[in-house]
Amino acid sequence: MKKPWSLSTTVRNPERIMPFLKVLKEMEGENFDEAGQVKFQTLLIQNRLYQPIGLSGSLLSYYETSSDKMSYPEAQEIFSHMKRRSRELKKDEGLRGRTSVAPLTKMGLAVAKKTSGKILITDLGDAFLKNEVDIGDVYFRFFIKWQIPNPESEDYADDGAYNIKPFIGVLHLIDQVNKKEADRNKEPKGLSKDEFSLFAPSLVNFSDIDSYADKIIALRDKIEGKSKKEKKEIFDTYKKEFAIGFLGVGNRAEVKKLINNLQDYGDNAIRYLRLTRYFNIRGGGFYIDLEPRRSVEIKNLLDYDNASAIKFTSNQQYLDYISDISQPKLPWETKEKYVEIIGKLLQDVGVYERKLNLKPEQRLEYKFFSVAELKAYSEHLRLYRRDLQEKEDHHNSQSIEKIEEYICVLENIYEAEDKPVALEKYVSLGLNALNDALKIKPNYPVGDDNEPTFTAPANVPDIECYYKFDNAICEVTMLTGRDQWYNEGQPVMRHLRDFEDKNKDKKSYCVFVAPKLHRDTINTFWMAIKYEYEGRSQKIIPLSVQQFIDLLRALVEFKKKGIFLKHEELFQFYDDIVKHSSNSGNAAEWLKEIPNIIKSWRAAITAQ
Repeated sequence: MKKPWSLSTTVRNPERIMPFLKVLKEMEGENFDEAGQVKFQTLLIQNRLYQPIGLSGSLLSYYETSSDKMSYPEAQEIFSHMKRRSRELKKDEGLRGRTSVAPLTKMGLAVAKKTSGKILITDLGDAFLKNEVDIGDVYFRFFIKWQIPNPESEDYADDGAYNIKPFIGVLHLIDQVNKKEADRNKEPKGLSKDEFSLFAPSLVNFSDIDSYADKIIALRDKIEGKSKKEKKEIFDTYKKEFAIGFLGVGNRAEVKKLINNLQDYGDNAIRYLRLTRYFNIRGGGFYIDLEPRRSVEIKNLLDYDNASAIKFTSNQQYLDYISDISQPKLPWETKEKYVEIIGKLLQDVGVYERKLNLKPEQRLEYKFFSVAELKAYSEHLRLYRRDLQEKEDHHNSQSIEKIEEYICVLENIYEAEDKPVALEKYVSLGLNALNDALKIKPNYPVGDDNEPTFTAPANVPDIECYYKFDNAICEVTMLTGRDQWYNEGQPVMRHLRDFEDKNKDKKSYCVFVAPKLHRDTINTFWMAIKYEYEGRSQKIIPLSVQQFIDLLRALVEFKKKGIFLKHEELFQFYDDIVKHSSNSGNAAEWLKEIPNIIKSWRAAITAQ
């Protein structure tokens, strides 16, 4: 039976790529034999990037200590426990290390194989570690090369049934559907999420792209004009028939399994593919389409590559290709194409400049630039466009209607499709709305539409906030259990200290927002405020999502009364919370008083 492709099993969690790579970097130049594989997994344990299930007592306490790193012997003790409990590890103790390193080698970030000599971090991997490229660049570089079948995977037989580069195949599929709709004088809209989940992961041969596009059009015609109930019935019947045709068997259990898998694979694929910035979510999140701001790049990529897989003679040849940052040469990396790209970018930024009544940025005489200079200028313009988009966000956030929209989303945050991303986005927009900030800078990666594609990376604050007299960072999380303390406690204090050191001319604060504040997190912050972290006390303001909403509700009240909230008044609220830590006998008492501080602060400003 055929099987669909899945990105979730190929690249795993994007959040883990960077920290895993940092650990592997420590071992660069060492052999990745069984001893090296065990060492890598042990280092992941030491850095608390991997926690085996079934730990208790003293072993579990190694994860619960407030120290930044456990000792290597302690990590070895945990690995030994894993080995005793695992039949597979008893036979092959390097298995877990190979599994953990696999996404890094698959994505061309590193070479770490027993048969490939010493561990090597590739040029792409080094660029990623140095923040010269972001997670979107890394995924794009991987996706344009990833194919099935390939010598590194035994999941897809090289028997003719599989022959595709999935990323490029999906670009082609959406492009074909849009063209066919345009030919019928209908508005191109990409693929609905249901269509995507059914047809994208099951597209395992590039030769089927056009027939798949025809099937999508035919299905749309079949359900057009039908009621919501009828559409669902037709689509459900179609899915079953499609699954039988794909599998070649009518086994009910297998058909049901495939349908469920396609839904999961599709949802994951959309999440990962959006990271590349070549896909755009539209129609209120209902459709996935080609990113219009990358039209030049997409057209040239589709003209250049029909999505067929490349033949490789060996595993090593494939790994060399995947890890080579210079391959393939992107078809738009020419003077002519970069000039076209820059022309479109300048049109785009011009629209934002006019909407914001800004003096246009000085335009460069780019038509005489070299290819390298053109590339750099296009990247500058994309960053400048994001700056303009953030200015627009700040401007739009000042209306009562927008603030109430933010409140509504935050009140229903558990209903959001991607809760962590949504929380970062709407807290960032809420901070924009609050007052006269000079700049609210979220660090999450964004698409060309300035919509977040993922959460902020682990090595920087989630949001940086710059004001005339003081500065702040904001850290947000959906975690509510003890893992909140484990994942956020130490990093939050470290991020604040690093931010303080970079901005010594002003006082720095940290606002921490979560649906619920765990007692261990609060205890950690209370100690950092009352006593010290790394030799100096800190200013940390822990707020529940509801308390942040209360601030926004207060802001709505102020605006209705014609009161403009200045950032000095917001920081007075922060200082009130920090100062109250000294008056509290313990962290729980301090936390309990925060709602009263909000109430008093609100009343004081209203009374002005």
